[in-house]
This record gives sequence, C-alpha cells and structure tokens, in this order.
Amino acid sequence: MRVHIIGTGLLGASLGQALSAQNYRVSLEDTSPTAQQLAADLGAGELSRPGDPDIVVVATPPDVAAQVIATALRKYPNATVTDVASIKTRLLESVRAMVTRDELDRYIGCHPMAGREKSGAIAARPDLFTARPWVICSDEDTPADRLGEVVAMAEATGASVTHLDPRIHDAAVAKVSHVPQVIASLVASQLRHAPLEEVALAGQGLRDVTRIAASDPRLWTQILAGNAEEVRGVLTELRSELDEVITALDLGPGSTGVLARAIALGNEGYDRIPGKHGQAPTKYAVVTVLIPDTPGTLARLFKDIGDLGINVEDFRMDHAPGRRLGIVDVSVVPAAQQELEIGLSSKGWQIPESAIEKEGNA
Repeated sequence: MRVHIIGTGLLGASLGQALSAQNYRVSLEDTSPTAQQLAADLGAGELSRPGDPDIVVVATPPDVAAQVIATALRKYPNATVTDVASIKTRLLESVRAMVTRDELDRYIGCHPMAGREKSGAIAARPDLFTARPWVICSDEDTPADRLGEVVAMAEATGASVTHLDPRIHDAAVAKVSHVPQVIASLVASQLRHAPLEEVALAGQGLRDVTRIAASDPRLWTQILAGNAEEVRGVLTELRSELDEVITALDLGPGSTGVLARAIALGNEGYDRIPGKHGQAPTKYAVVTVLIPDTPGTLARLFKDIGDLGINVEDFRMDHAPGRRLGIVDVSVVPAAQQELEIGLSSKGWQIPESAIEKEGNA
C-alpha cells in the first residue's frame, strides 16, 4: 500500500511513523522543506515522488485542508483522498464546492481522535493512534473498495475505527474535545496574575482540568472557527448553567440546592464516560499510598502490587508541596481494596492509618 502524506506536523508525522512500521510505503510532502526533512529523518517516510499513491492523507491545518484535498483529488486521479481534520461538515461542504461528483466519490473524511499538547514532527510518536478512536465519515455513495483501504490504513496504526455522519461527528467533538479545550484554557487564564503563593497550592485537580491548556493557540483557533456552530451551542448551554451557579453564590433562598444540583449533574455526566477499552463505566476503589520521591520507588510499588496478584485499573500521582513525598492513588476493583491495603501495609508501604483502622474495625 502506497500512502502519500501532505502535511508533516504532529499527526502527519505520527501517521507516517506508524504506517512505515507496518511496511506501508510512505512518501511525505510539506510546504516547509525543513519540516518535511525533519519528518523523514524521524522515520515518517521518504521524500521521493509519490508516483501513483493508493491513498493520499491530507494532514494540513484545518483552514487550508479543503483546498489541499481538492488539489490532491485532481493531481492523483486514481487515489483515495482522506484527511485527519477535527472538523468534518464544513470541510465536506467546502470540498464539494470545489470538485466534480466523480472526484468527490474518492474523498473520505477521517478524524483520528488523538493528539498531544505539543505540536510539530518533533513531538510525533508511532503509537499516537494506538487504542484511540478513528472516525471515518462515508456514505452510501462511497465505493466499498476505497472505504476498505482507508479502514485498513486506520487499523494498521492500532486505532479503533468508528463510522459517523459528519454532523454527528461535529456535535460529538464539540462536547468531548472542543469545549473542554475552551474551558481548560479559560480556567488556566485565571492563573496569569495570581500571586505565586496561591498558585503554589495547586494540586492534581487543577492539573487535570488545565492539562490541555498548553495546546497550540493557532491550531485551536482554526478548529473552533471550523466547528463554531456546534461549539457555540454547547457553550451557550454551559453559560446558562454557569449563570445559575453564580446567582446561587449570592446564598439566597434555595441556593444550596442549586449548587448541590450542579455537582450532582456533573456526577451523572462523569459516570457516562467510557471505562477501560471503551467498555461500560466501572466504579473502582481507590487505595492511597504515600511514597518517597526517590528513583525506583514507583517501580517497586507496582512490583509489590503485582506480587499480590492484583491488577491496577488506573492510577494517579500527586506530590506533597515542599516535601519529597509522592501521593499515589491506585484504582482497583472494589473486591481487591482490602487485600491491597493490608498487603501493601505488610510490605512496609505507608497507607493512611484511617484506611487500615477502618478495615480492622470491620
């Protein structure tokens, strides 16, 4: 399979690395010779002319993707052309206005739901798409053989393929990706002029909420503009609920009910987020372990958990301010919680006393 990638940023270079590792013949193209050479040097593909590729992947910024797709459809008349843009409806409409019906039949929109806060080929990883959703937007007019090629390419990266209508896709990503980016950025912006002693109190909760605030402003401006209608709708609903919370903080009659309801509705939404491997959400028990912040300690902790025959479902780590101490929350199935707490305690790990006392009094 010969794949020609136009655009050698994070997604384009990562895709090239992943496909090259699966013995696809990958060629690269970018308006920047330096970016193109860097991606090639990092194993994303070759700089040779693509000849007659089977698939052309447009991995350019969203604001130029439609024109590049239309040009590729004309330049490579036998190729299936796809893209990796995070907006689909407006992009499809723009492409449709530029090409013939026959050319449009060779275009299949895609969106791999993967990324990093860092950008450019230097941040590329061949495993970027592994176990991540890869949305494909096709319709009844899409030739089956071309659709099969795109599906095979996506699956070769380790991604999990999902088929969606473009409008459903855009509504979905507004909720699960685009609005979270806006909220993370707005929360982080409140720290710009905060006194350092206040910011020093930041814990894992703030880091979780603001992690994606480090994203590229130029790219995200294009994404938000491209999906403006859907993003605006979600933000408008959010503003209405936020106004209710702000009013409730005047602490007038019924205010505590409004505040409690806001948090409770958040619980309901959180409980709908898929669990491991896309399975139904699962409630886990959390065992907290205090560990010294020294080399090898975390590895030893996981070895001891493994020796107890307990599987770690998830974990998170925070650091105690001003102390070389790590606070590790280990998520396990509820039935394993007591065994893990007692087992780790017997191996010398520091478990909060309240947890052990609770088990002892049970």
